[in-house]
Amino acid sequence: MFSNVQKCKYSDAQIHSINCNGKLVQLDVPKMMGILNLTPDSFSDGGKFNDEKQALKHAEKLVKDGAEILDIGPQSTRPNAEFLSSEEEINRMGNIISQIKKEFPETLVSLDTFYAETVKFGFNEGIDIINDISGGQYDASMFDTAAETKLPYILMHVNPSYETMHDKIKFEDITLEVNRYFSEKTNELLQKGVNDIILDPGFGFGKTVEDQMKMIHEVDFLGFGKFPLLIGISRKSFIYKPLGKSPLDINEETQKLHMKVLEQGAKILRVHDVAEAKKTLDQFLKKK
Repeated sequence: MFSNVQKCKYSDAQIHSINCNGKLVQLDVPKMMGILNLTPDSFSDGGKFNDEKQALKHAEKLVKDGAEILDIGPQSTRPNAEFLSSEEEINRMGNIISQIKKEFPETLVSLDTFYAETVKFGFNEGIDIINDISGGQYDASMFDTAAETKLPYILMHVNPSYETMHDKIKFEDITLEVNRYFSEKTNELLQKGVNDIILDPGFGFGKTVEDQMKMIHEVDFLGFGKFPLLIGISRKSFIYKPLGKSPLDINEETQKLHMKVLEQGAKILRVHDVAEAKKTLDQFLKKK
């Protein structure tokens, strides 16, 4: 799909849409994706929403605050997190997906997993989007499963194994590296019949602070505009560590970066604090 892997700025005039279970979702106005972690060990909200009652309550808040997509995560992928099998992920989720779909039928649900079997379970429960942080590298069946479900697939740039996921690599040019990866992976996905692809540059995964700030400033060079971009920088250490702050104390800095990526064409913001990000989105839309 990308014949020349290079820095190539794209026009924000590109109109994107995704097909979610037969529903065509337009991305001309960027969407808020609210994070719903069902984990006891996520880095900033572990243990808060890992029972059904609390998860549903938080889902309601996220939707009320403006989330049009809920991203359900049964496994933490922070450094040194507990490693779960697909079976353990499925057991942890229980009926939460079907309950959320019943309570919030207009809200899209994405499932954050790198296991094909977990995706199959989620598909039967009603998910609308696959969010695979591994780019199909941690489960050889993932791309085939994505093709079978015909669901939109979020492709994230990440190191090639679970064990090296967070190993810091200093790339000669991070933008060229991410585009090279996107080129190879999107070609493979398209050949398998996965047509609805969303690109995630992978902030917080195996990249230096310098490279991540470079990506922030070069979002409009990522992916060449062929597919919509998802940006997930909420509570990421490349923001708070250099400032000597905690993940919960960087809202102002994060919203400035959210504005910057929106101005460069980002179509989905994956966030913990939907209300604050929604204010930023509203400000962005007023300026257009």
